[in-house]
Amino acid sequence: MAAPRISVTMPCYECGDTVAGALDSLLAQDGADFEVVAVDDGSTDDTAGILAEYARRDSRVRCLSIAHGGVIRAANAAIEAARGEFIARMDADDIVLPGRLAAQATLLDNRPDVGLVGCRVRFGGCRETCRGYAHYVDWTNKLLTHEAISLNRFVEFPVPNPSIMFRRSCLDKYGPYREGDFPEDYDLLLRWLEGGVRMMKADAELLVWNDPPDRLSRTHPRYDVDAFYRIKTEYLARWLERNNPHHPVVHILGSGRTTRKRADLLLAHGIEFAAYYDVDPKKIGHTVNGLTVRDREEVPGPGEGFCIPYVASRGAREDIFKFLDARGCVLGRDYIPAA
Repeated sequence: MAAPRISVTMPCYECGDTVAGALDSLLAQDGADFEVVAVDDGSTDDTAGILAEYARRDSRVRCLSIAHGGVIRAANAAIEAARGEFIARMDADDIVLPGRLAAQATLLDNRPDVGLVGCRVRFGGCRETCRGYAHYVDWTNKLLTHEAISLNRFVEFPVPNPSIMFRRSCLDKYGPYREGDFPEDYDLLLRWLEGGVRMMKADAELLVWNDPPDRLSRTHPRYDVDAFYRIKTEYLARWLERNNPHHPVVHILGSGRTTRKRADLLLAHGIEFAAYYDVDPKKIGHTVNGLTVRDREEVPGPGEGFCIPYVASRGAREDIFKFLDARGCVLGRDYIPAA
């Protein structure tokens, strides 16, 4: 049989309650030539049986079974078995909306300079009880262009992993997911961006991104906050070396305990701090790491120093952007957010 244009890779583990819904939504896609490569990661529930039944009923579904080794091994096994020119990711507890595969493939066809595309996603959890995750979804849905994705990559993960589709050539050049004490999806995105892969999103909601309480990003230490900051800092330090005209010196916006904990990770990578800045009069004048905390009004102007806002709270980051922009500073040239 001729290879399909698109391979949708789906690692599956103990997902008997959700995988049928995920597959049904995929098989309802039209306007796209695709296969689904589902890898059962040694499930003990009825996942394998459900996958086998779908494969029996629809030749577009191919299922593989491996000994339990975790989501990275299963995701890479699916990628290795994929036959398509374009490779998409799908999680077994999410729902793909109509037109996703066709829209993303068309975007890649129309933009040969782009190697990876995502889409806007619909939050599938409870906005009342999971406000943080919901706000994160709202934030990532605003990042549609390569520039927006690239310049916000050190804030949070800007392209939800289950929404991606990429060219096989990028995989061949930059490699699949890596094992380690870090979130493998964030590492792949940072690694590919560092390698020069251009990314963008379809400006449409094409995936329902569900947020169950047992999602790995909530339960596995590989996805905890410290793990995100360790891998983020590693890539940020290399980005600064290439893009900061004042390297290795930077100016840190924010001086609170959380800011210091996260910013200080850069010190181990040879980055030097010129000063900390704050708007809280109770912090201004205090000494942190041998440096006096200065008033934000003393932040260097365009071309005079490179700033890193390490402020994560909603509203505060936007306020800092407005402040820096009003001074004539340019995102990516004079500052890069990392909170």
